Amino acid sequence: MARYIIIAITLLMLSSCGEYQKAQKSTDPDYKLEYAKKAFAQKKYVQAYTILKDVITVFKGTEKAEESLYLLALSHYENQEYLDAGMYFQTYYSRYPKGKYTELARFYAGYGYYLDSPEPQLDQSGTVKAIEELQNFLDFFPKSDKVSIAQNAIFELQDKLTLKELQNAQLYYNLGTYLGNNYESAVIVARNAIKDYPYSKHKEALELLILKARYQEASLSVEEKKADRFRDVVDEYYSFINNYPDSPNREEADNIYKIATKYIKE
Repeated sequence: MARYIIIAITLLMLSSCGEYQKAQKSTDPDYKLEYAKKAFAQKKYVQAYTILKDVITVFKGTEKAEESLYLLALSHYENQEYLDAGMYFQTYYSRYPKGKYTELARFYAGYGYYLDSPEPQLDQSGTVKAIEELQNFLDFFPKSDKVSIAQNAIFELQDKLTLKELQNAQLYYNLGTYLGNNYESAVIVARNAIKDYPYSKHKEALELLILKARYQEASLSVEEKKADRFRDVVDEYYSFINNYPDSPNREEADNIYKIATKYIKE
């Protein structure tokens, strides 16, 4: 029985390959499109988009051109080739701004970039692109049933950008006074991140880093500047505890405050 099953599967595969080769060689665009739809339904996405690339120009100016282009983009998307998919989705909604699939094309363009977004330590231009595409989708289709998915993706992407900035600020903090005052650079990077992404889940970590950087900066100051700089530390402390009174880092912040107040009293 197992032998017959293997033979049947082999024959089916040969038949499938034969159909694909026949579609490739065919000069009938309608036949090619129907085969591509069939291949897509069978999750043979590479076969689908390979055939579709042959017909989209042939169908130019017809309804089938619109359908072919969208299916081409979606085939790349389903095959997890998100950059290629995004390019074709963008081509689609630019060519057909009020097309049958424009809403989905705008959504999948952005969501594909979201799925392809790199880790925080890497270049984040793709993440920025994903946010732009998803925001454009929300602007054009504010009542879409995919709005909440797009919004959650944007929040996640923004958190990733904030984490990237937090890592950069932490790097400056770790460098300390190496080749200059890196504590000030840490503060600048952290403040800009808070300004750009005020609702990020990393905001508390950024504010704590600002407090710690100001403390280190004050501690290393010359005596005549210590009092003023520790006053800045106290200001940062109050800002931090007002925003996060129950922070797990409260003890660390309180210890910084105790030291800072001694210098101010003196």
